[in-house]
Amino acid sequence: MALNIPSNQKTKKALVIAFCTWWFFWAILQIAMLQDFGMNPMKATVDGLTSMSLLAAFCLLIINNMSYYLPGKEKYLYALLISLTLSALWLFIVKLILKSFYKNDAAYLLSLTQSSGIRYAFAFLMMGCITMLSLLWYTQQEQQENAFRKDDIERLAKDAELNKLRQQLQPHFLFNSLNSISALTGSQPEKARHMIQQLADFLRGTLKKEEQQWISFDEELQYVQLYLDIEKVRFGHRLQTEITYDEPALQMILPALILQPLVENAIKFGLYDTLEEVTIFINAKIIKGNLQLSVQNPFDETTAIPVTGTGFGLTSTKRRLFLLFGRHDLLQIKKDTTQFITEITIPQTA
Repeated sequence: MALNIPSNQKTKKALVIAFCTWWFFWAILQIAMLQDFGMNPMKATVDGLTSMSLLAAFCLLIINNMSYYLPGKEKYLYALLISLTLSALWLFIVKLILKSFYKNDAAYLLSLTQSSGIRYAFAFLMMGCITMLSLLWYTQQEQQENAFRKDDIERLAKDAELNKLRQQLQPHFLFNSLNSISALTGSQPEKARHMIQQLADFLRGTLKKEEQQWISFDEELQYVQLYLDIEKVRFGHRLQTEITYDEPALQMILPALILQPLVENAIKFGLYDTLEEVTIFINAKIIKGNLQLSVQNPFDETTAIPVTGTGFGLTSTKRRLFLLFGRHDLLQIKKDTTQFITEITIPQTA
């Protein structure tokens, strides 16, 4: 699975510069040390550049190898073994190359043999440091990739759950609407035709909004009004609504389709247990910079339909708010003997 992990080009450039600086510093230092031990400048330069160039190549080999294979639990043992092995191989190749250059110089060959231990220790130290640094670097990169992968998986799971919650809200409303259309077809065909048109507009708006995560309250209000128009055909004069809002609230953003299940819940528990006229109150206001929506419906504990919990609409809305904002306190329910009020707060994150 391809991940969108931001590459840090500045860091990579800095590492390349640091490596070149490291190589140049130790090459100069080794040349100077060889001259201090009595070696003439030409031989010291050839020896130093040959040794350090080959050491740099081995270090790059280690770095490249770590990018393809990162040891697990035995990483420190792996670092020790690879440093010991490559240091021995490096020393063998360096001696082979330098001996071919100065095969007739007995004094140099003796010096080369006597310095083998120091050269091996130096190579082991350098390769050990590079191996450990590579381990730390690529381990960090792997952890970063895992973190991005985890974030991607969590985001996809969250989006899938949000989509599922939004889609589950519509079927029972659709069935009720189709039943009402069926009932009106024989007695009031014009009303049935009008309701079909409204239902088509409603579903078209639903499909459009499924592609949008956030919309303005003004857009959400138009959608809710279309939903209420359909419900008013079903319930006739029994359903009355009163919508009030602060003018600036129209431009505030909220998750698409967040208000409709609250209104549907209010209609269900406000009209289903009475034959009288019922008014549903919808209010939007700005509190401390956030959008607060409230839906209020008449409520009579003595005649209310028995339900478990707060109903699927409110439960799913609370879950959706938690997935979006990571908070459990954004949906509040208030009720007394006459009124049932649902309030949701939408933080304005922009």
